[in-house]
Amino acid sequence: MNLIVAVPIAETDSRTALVGLSREGLSEAVAALGEKPFRAKQLWHWIYHRGATDFAAMTDLAKPFRTRLEETHVVGRPSVAREQTSTDGTRKWLMQYADGQKAETVFIPEEDRGAVCVSSQVGCTLTCRFCHTGTQRLVRNLTPFEIVGQFMLARDSYGEWPTPTDERRMLSNIVLMGMGEPLYNFDNVATAMKIVMADDGIALGKRRITLSTSGVVPEIHRAGAELGVNLAISLHAPDDDTRSLIMPINKKYPLKELMAACRTYPGMSNARRITFEYVMLKGINDTPAHARALMKLVAGIPCKFNLIPFNPWPGSIYECSDADTVIAFAQMLADGGFTAPIRTPRGRDILAACGQLKTDSEKLSAKEQRERAAQAAQTWAEKEAAAP
Repeated sequence: MNLIVAVPIAETDSRTALVGLSREGLSEAVAALGEKPFRAKQLWHWIYHRGATDFAAMTDLAKPFRTRLEETHVVGRPSVAREQTSTDGTRKWLMQYADGQKAETVFIPEEDRGAVCVSSQVGCTLTCRFCHTGTQRLVRNLTPFEIVGQFMLARDSYGEWPTPTDERRMLSNIVLMGMGEPLYNFDNVATAMKIVMADDGIALGKRRITLSTSGVVPEIHRAGAELGVNLAISLHAPDDDTRSLIMPINKKYPLKELMAACRTYPGMSNARRITFEYVMLKGINDTPAHARALMKLVAGIPCKFNLIPFNPWPGSIYECSDADTVIAFAQMLADGGFTAPIRTPRGRDILAACGQLKTDSEKLSAKEQRERAAQAAQTWAEKEAAAP
């Protein structure tokens, strides 16, 4: 397993990272150095289309300009404290930032494509009971550099520079489903995603980006209007009592308000549905009555479900629903006319599966991580195999 060599930006380094700067920010940086505006376009091309990590590679820039850039700026990448690859190909990076804080990024590969799961905060302001990240207090928001840098570093790892133009990309999608609540860091997330979506740079279309929120109602419409990306809702329960028990944010934004925000999300249609994520928790939210209530709750919203077998983590108090229960739940939703696939757990052996991310996970030895997660994965596989 090779560790990526990234450009660390230390507290002792006063230079400014160019990664994470918007088009306007890059123009301002160039103007401050006394250069003409077209230099910003050149820098944008080198940084976001070609993926250059140092100024020496930018051969169409005059040498004196490159020297000044070197003195005042760095291109910038997060440094990697740890990189792990799962037996199923899932890869996880523990990013370390200038102040020593860390966040995790996960790449989930498919046969000819894959999604990068990007974090938006160090820790999380929410305390969802079933989520490992929720046990870590919120430290701070990530900056645009720290957000877009996660995807760029993943591209470094897979050699996808310059930006592919034929849509045959391994890193084909971004899901803002990592650590943190992206809508509680909207401005920085929006800046980063606008950089990612720019046609003359990374060029990842808005339909290839999914923003997952636990239900920050006031920001949902803003996300649709300003970004137009796909929306996923961490739902996990069909009634206020159950949802408030496992997701305290529901007390602030109850289901009636959340569903109203979903019904008015800009750009929603049958061809572009909202995804409702639903972690299957044994004895909590997995009965036929829950399935019926769920269908009633979302009636009239173009949507689909993503049923997620609960991924255990050290100290968790919940269990995953039995395989036959999950299958029966999915069948009820399908019979009601809803798409409801059961997500195959990925990266459990490196604590990279949904709900398992937490930055102090590096304190576990690799052997401990493998043993704990392998046992959970084996239990689920046995139950799934035994189901009719």
